[in-house]
Amino acid sequence: MTIQLTNIKKAYNQGKPNEFWAIQGVSIDFEPNRVSCLKGASGSGKTTLLSMIGCLTRPTSGRILLGDRVISSLPERFLTEVRRHTFGFIFQRFNLIPGLSVLENIMLPAYPLGLPYTQLIASAKRLLKEFNLSAKADNPVEWLSGGEAQRVAICRALINDPQIVIADEPTANLDSKLSYEFMGLIDELQQSGKTILLTSHDSAVYDSVVVDRVVEMRDGIVLTDAG
Repeated sequence: MTIQLTNIKKAYNQGKPNEFWAIQGVSIDFEPNRVSCLKGASGSGKTTLLSMIGCLTRPTSGRILLGDRVISSLPERFLTEVRRHTFGFIFQRFNLIPGLSVLENIMLPAYPLGLPYTQLIASAKRLLKEFNLSAKADNPVEWLSGGEAQRVAICRALINDPQIVIADEPTANLDSKLSYEFMGLIDELQQSGKTILLTSHDSAVYDSVVVDRVVEMRDGIVLTDAG
């Protein structure tokens, strides 16, 4: 489904002396089944923009459409439902929960959906097999290498079979070899029909042949849009 942003603005501490406008009137569309990368230095607004698209935060003004549905003005309980069923998130530091096994970490986002436990286990194990992690299922996540942790984070993002995968600086804690391997996994996700939205200031990401479109941001506005 197409994502449409119209004149999106986002302010923090609005009306206070430290008021800050992180996004300043962005209008942009993202087409389905493409890999789009928001490029820019820290503080450019790219993460804030993705957080609004992913229903993690609300814009101060403007409109966001997901398909033909306006999501920017939905009550919180409906935003939560949209987020759970539509988006999968891959975070910069993976955000895996220490003390839990690989399998348990992958299943976490699916618990609120109330699926039968046997179905949940089967889905998680299928993802582990797909990403060559079956042997790690019962291991604590603290035992994983950086590349393994990244693949577990991808499995967790896919457990609810989202249409859209959002990855915020996904290679920031990976070396060059693992960064290129990650982009290979992103290519596979796109080939399976997913829409991918990335943020990055890593050339291994935004210069990758996998990326269809690069949107450069600075100071909360779009500078260039290529692809």
